Amino acid sequence: MKRVSRRASRSAYAVLVLIIATAGGCATPASSGPPGDVPKAGLDASLHDRLPPAIQESGILRIGTDASYAPMSSFGPDGRTIIGVEPEIGAALGRVLGVRVTFVTADFTTVLPSVARGEFDLGMSAITDTPDRARKVDFVNYFSAGTSILVQRGNPAGITDIQDLCGRTVAVETGTTQVDLLARSQGNCPGRRITVTTYPTNSDALVQLRTGRAHAVLNDLPPAIHLVNDPRTRVYYQLASTTQYEPGLYGIAVDKGEPTLRDAVQGACEQLIKAGVYSRILAEWGVSEGAIARVSINSDR
Repeated sequence: MKRVSRRASRSAYAVLVLIIATAGGCATPASSGPPGDVPKAGLDASLHDRLPPAIQESGILRIGTDASYAPMSSFGPDGRTIIGVEPEIGAALGRVLGVRVTFVTADFTTVLPSVARGEFDLGMSAITDTPDRARKVDFVNYFSAGTSILVQRGNPAGITDIQDLCGRTVAVETGTTQVDLLARSQGNCPGRRITVTTYPTNSDALVQLRTGRAHAVLNDLPPAIHLVNDPRTRVYYQLASTTQYEPGLYGIAVDKGEPTLRDAVQGACEQLIKAGVYSRILAEWGVSEGAIARVSINSDR
């Protein structure tokens, strides 16, 4: 597959915010144990050698993400640095692969096409691995999550399950699996269809709920739990229930023309699980319930 040159890619993304998660790590919550107890996974030369020559030469692995989905990926307090589960996993992958990891922010709907065009080496943005998406890119699966329903604090509309969305307005991020879930749910709403409004980012959708212009927002469970627990946002939102709809696997997107890169990323993920780094990162961000025991490719379809 033809790969966009590094110079051309940098020019194309000059207007984007570039956040570097170096091989030494990035801003994260403090570990509760002493430094000597923190699990680590070091360089694996055999995995490094599987990387495409262009990545080996530059020493940089570029990952596209939509940084509006805490705690997976979001902007930190400085408004520039991308923090969360995915930047931490990305930095740890970089240490195993012997490269520096750079996260580049992009609209969610552009992440997979950019990976397929070689503008990003990888995509990591709470992307659920679906058969349709896996026809365009390969996925290295690293997390499990389902969809939940967020409502205003106090639940004024009395929403408790997905059928209660019939006749209501629901805000969601464009291009997400939640859009497809709502489309499938319309069949259970004869005469009282769900009014689905889509927005470029999850943050935009949440504004609609907070201001009363939507009755609900559909989010994956980890970001929803983050919103209802975070002191800055819990005054606005609550979960309609603890039900997870259509749980699936998140995948790191890789261009189908780069099987050795895909396999190197899979191997590095396996190293993180084996070393305990993976479980530590999930525990620090409060998402251990999404842990997987085995790193699959395209959900092993």
